[in-house]
Order: sequence, then C-alpha cells, then structure tokens
Amino acid sequence: MQDLATEFETKRGRLLAVAHRMLGSRSEAEDAVQETWLRYAGALADPAARAEIRDLSAWLTTACARICLDVLRSARVRREAYHGEWLPEPVVSPVGATPPTDGYAPDPAERAVRTDQVGTALLVVLERLAPEQRVALVLHDVFAVPFARVADVLGTTEAAARQLASRARRAVTAPDLPRHTAEPAEQRRVLAAFVAATESGELDPLLRVLAPDVVLIGDSGGHFPAARRPVVGADKVGRFALGLFGRAGRYASRVLSRPVLVDGVLGLQLETVHTDGRPIRLVTAFAVDQGRITAIYNQLNPEKLTDLPPLNDDDHWPPRW
Repeated sequence: MQDLATEFETKRGRLLAVAHRMLGSRSEAEDAVQETWLRYAGALADPAARAEIRDLSAWLTTACARICLDVLRSARVRREAYHGEWLPEPVVSPVGATPPTDGYAPDPAERAVRTDQVGTALLVVLERLAPEQRVALVLHDVFAVPFARVADVLGTTEAAARQLASRARRAVTAPDLPRHTAEPAEQRRVLAAFVAATESGELDPLLRVLAPDVVLIGDSGGHFPAARRPVVGADKVGRFALGLFGRAGRYASRVLSRPVLVDGVLGLQLETVHTDGRPIRLVTAFAVDQGRITAIYNQLNPEKLTDLPPLNDDDHWPPRW
C-alpha cells in the first residue's frame, strides 16, 4: 500500500489540475482526487491487477474524469438554485508564482483555449457547457488526452467525443465572451491604471481602462449585498467600481489589500469590515485584452474563500504593484 501511495502522489498534481478545470471548485477537485485514490487503491492493491495497467497516468486521469463527470451532472441542479451569480472558488497564490504546466497539451493549436482564455475567465465560460462537452474539451484540448480515451470516459464513440469537443470549442471562443489575452506585464499596467482611476474618484479615467462591453460579476452566495445579475457596459461597470473600490480609498485605514494571482492571472485580495461589523474578504479577478479590462469577477462568498493566504498589517490600500 505504501508503494501505491507513493506512486499516486507523483500523479496528484496533474489529477488536481484536471479536476479543477472540470469542476471550477478547488474543494470539489480535491474531493474528486481523493475518490480517485480510493478507487486506485481498491482496484490495484492486487499486484496482478496492477501489472495489467500499462499507463498509470492515463488510468488515473480516466478514473478522475469519470468522477468529475458525475459531479458535474449533479452540480448543475445545485447551481440552478444558487443565490445570485455563481463564480468558481479562486485559487490564490503569490505574485511571481509560476502556475504548473506539466501535463498540458504540448501542441500550440491544442493549447489555444488555455493560452487565450486563462484564469477565472475560462472557468466562468466553461460553466456554459454541458457536462459532457466540458469533459471532452478539458481532457483533449487542455490535457492532450486522445479522443479514444475521451470517448471511453464519456461512454460514447470517438466521433461523438470529437463533436462534443468541437461544439465546446466554438462556445468558449464565441465573440461575445470576455477576452483575456494579456501577458503579465500588460496585466500589471492595466490593473495599476484601474486602481489609480478608482482612487481619483472620476469616471472618465476609469472608462479609458474598461472595454465598452466589459462585464462585472459578483458572487456573495447571499452572505453580503451583491448585484443579482451581471453588470454590463463601461459606464455601468465604471460607476459600480467607483462605488466599490472608491470606498476602499475613502476608508483606506480599514482596508487591507495585496496583488495576487487568481487562477494564474493577476488580481486583488482585499479584507475590510462590513457596516454591520462582519469581516469581509474579497478576491477580484480580471480579464484583460488589448490594454483594457473586459471582465471583473468579485468573489466574496466566505464559503469559497476559506483557504486564502492571510494579509498582513502592512498590506495597505492602495495595493503596491
């Protein structure tokens, strides 16, 4: 059993990446990986059975994907009853950390979705897909799993798996969706301009860094006031941002903030106190394209922010870039 555990741990990172892309929830992804371990230990404790597995990574990926498919099918029902807008649990890491790339598709064409639509923007778009489409797209286009194995996961034919991935690919690259193509240096420049504009209290400077069709989505899970529908358009989003982040400037002594990576993309982590005395933690992710912000994602549901790294007393507002 110790040998099995050691062998499994070498694959855990890839499995967690697969599950997180599929489920959009770090906690659900960790549960899926743990269930994969249980199936692995149960099926392969017999050395003879283990010897029949030619490609352990493929076996584990298939098992994990099947578990995720079941979760996605049941999650759709739960999310239809969700209070307000739904956003994925953010994976927050320090600025400068390099997201893992092991296990991703090596071919540039296959990686197009990952490189053009990364971070929260991709996870939000993936929510628009049917479970089978999402599994097909993530397995093949992001993790280079052959369509024959994708078909095995989905219980369908290889041709049908290809069609599912093709439809999903068209959906996530639709022209009406927020774009994120900016490299880290551009992200930093645009977000610094965004914060400076909110600090000014003037709408015009903010409009210069917002795309005309920018969208803002907030997820509080019903715990705090948040827009029940996406806020769309530069003018509306700009006024909303001035109210939210401008307030941070007015009460800077009560606000902690730090630039962070949110699902691998530059964003903000903030802490303050609600008017009723409750502490508020907020993680804001951005999508940036051609020098402008195309989407802002505010996650303030405390149930999705339990694993945030702590902020320090010297993490003042405005954040230091």
